[in-house]
Amino acid sequence: MTRNTSLTHLALQKFKKNIWGVLSFWYVVACLLVGVFAYILSPDDSENANNMALSIHSKSPGFTTKVIELPSPNENDQSWLSKSFFGDKTATIIIPIQSYKEQDNKLYYLEYGVEESALESEIDLTQIDFKGDITDLVTNRTYWLGTDKYGRDLLSRMLIGIRISFSVGFISVLISLVLGIFLGSISGYYGGKIDAIVMWLINVTWSIPTLLLVIAITLALGKGFWQVFIAVGLTMWVEVARVVRGQVMSVKSSQYVTAARALGFKNQRIITKHILPNIMAPVIVISAANFAAAILIESGLSFLGIGAQPPTPSWGAMIKDHYSYIILGKAYLAIIPGLGIMSLVMAFMLVGNALRDALDVKN
Repeated sequence: MTRNTSLTHLALQKFKKNIWGVLSFWYVVACLLVGVFAYILSPDDSENANNMALSIHSKSPGFTTKVIELPSPNENDQSWLSKSFFGDKTATIIIPIQSYKEQDNKLYYLEYGVEESALESEIDLTQIDFKGDITDLVTNRTYWLGTDKYGRDLLSRMLIGIRISFSVGFISVLISLVLGIFLGSISGYYGGKIDAIVMWLINVTWSIPTLLLVIAITLALGKGFWQVFIAVGLTMWVEVARVVRGQVMSVKSSQYVTAARALGFKNQRIITKHILPNIMAPVIVISAANFAAAILIESGLSFLGIGAQPPTPSWGAMIKDHYSYIILGKAYLAIIPGLGIMSLVMAFMLVGNALRDALDVKN
């Protein structure tokens, strides 16, 4: 136990010396916290940040306008906790305006982009659930990252989109670890026909292009949020299984394994209690790399339209919706989610490299 603690301490000290690894780790932690509390931090707290205002579509970052925020006519019995983590299912109605005036319990306004005063619209304040000053109804709103082609707040959708990336990465890596560790450990420990069958399955799976296999699984399971998790996870277990198999084969003849057999321990206990804890270092490194790969695969699937379905905000789908805007002078609509994907993937890769160096006993 003292030896294990000492090795852990040494690995941690090595990791701390890698400045890029440490910075990337804290960046990942910050993104995780932002994803968890996305609806609390988002300017648009409606479900999926799907509050549209087509009159202000494709506006540049920092765009500010007056808006009328009308309370939703639908009753809302959501709890505060539900709103904080799943969004407001009956969010306020947003109407961007250029000018307004109040007269005889009515609010007269010109919608954003309308110049003719003859097209002035009105709201009967007595017909809505409003009790207060008119300044509580009409406010200035700033879109710090601009708006997308539907007039939705891009910052809010970017923040909530972090959830998709982390969810896909976490669940996919979990599925790949369960399958990879199980098949790799029994293959390496028992050998023989079991090893031949598992290696045949690994080789067949590995021979199929990853994206093609994911697309096939996704089409078989159907389009959707959870289907992406399963599809990506079922294609990422191969590398884990190969590494675990090799590690188990290299240590199964060690003295501590022989001693465990001599004491009469069952094979299941030897694998789970003695072998696996001693070979997890390379598996941890692979998990970090697979996390980054899962984010890229999910983004690719969403770009192709078979990933997370609208209106669920996904960085890949956001690029798909706006890549044509690159030649229309509004490249930021595709570049911003692209930078989000790039930064998060790079952070996981740097963390994986730092873990690899820290856990390498030869250094």
